[in-house]
Amino acid sequence: MNITVTLFAQVFAFVLLIWFVNKVLWGPLSAMMAARQKRIADGLAEAERGKHELELATKRAAEILREAKDKATEIIAQGEKRGSELVEEAKTQAKVEADRIVAGAKADVEQEVFRAREQLRNEVSAIALAGAAKILGREIDAKAHNDLLEKLVAEI
Repeated sequence: MNITVTLFAQVFAFVLLIWFVNKVLWGPLSAMMAARQKRIADGLAEAERGKHELELATKRAAEILREAKDKATEIIAQGEKRGSELVEEAKTQAKVEADRIVAGAKADVEQEVFRAREQLRNEVSAIALAGAAKILGREIDAKAHNDLLEKLVAEI
């Protein structure tokens, strides 16, 4: 056989192989590689976007946490203020109650002093009558001399 025919046959087979690879294998392989490259690029973009959203969510969470702490501090301050107000109110009420009790006790003491003075006046007038009766040597009629006794009690 002639080398030229073999060479042409081999060149023809090679061209046919290149055409076959280009039509059947290279096109789908290129499309598959392009699709994979696009998926990878999309995945990287999604990862970057997710990272950005994570940073935003972290900042928002920190802000919410700070607001919650501020709110808790405010609630605690209001509670302490209300507690102080209640203590002051209780002190005021206790002072008013103590003043009322002291006033009542003073009124009771004044009544007891008044009763004791009245009793003392009655006893002094009885002693004075007894002394006057002994001095005069006769008994004084208390009913008859009631005006005189009342004046005596008023003076004492």
